[in-house]
Amino acid sequence: MALSIRLADSVDMPDVASLCRAYRETLIARSEDTPAFVARYYGAGAFEALLKELPQKHARPDGAIFLACDGDLPVGCAMTHRIDGETCEIKRVYVAPEARGLGAGRALFEAAMDQARADGYGRMVLDTFHTLTEAIALYGKLGFTEAAPFYPPDPELGEKIRFYSRPL
Repeated sequence: MALSIRLADSVDMPDVASLCRAYRETLIARSEDTPAFVARYYGAGAFEALLKELPQKHARPDGAIFLACDGDLPVGCAMTHRIDGETCEIKRVYVAPEARGLGAGRALFEAAMDQARADGYGRMVLDTFHTLTEAIALYGKLGFTEAAPFYPPDPELGEKIRFYSRPL
């Protein structure tokens, strides 16, 4: 099958929400030793409320939601939103296990960076949890470098949240 990346629309939101739930489950599994992380950023009720707000939080022209498909099967997602006039953040980048190795993560990032450049952003930032080592390796390959926090992180989590940035 062929991998494709496209801007998601309202019809895609159930698939995007399902991928985001799988992302949350991955984060929970990778943070068993840090329950404060899950409670702070991924509590079940707050996360479900967030999923309903995704179309507004990542609305064009300040942001975007991308969907990766293997043929007709949704296998990944990524989202951007405005931090300031120069900077956007990429969030909730997730690729389903069955699609890993197809290049979907890289393709989602490249589509998001291309769109961000077209939208006039000069820099992209992200945060990640220290246990997501495969994602951290990809960020490096894509030119992201460790950066200062772009929001005040929870002091309880200390060095467990990593921040990255790259010029567009």
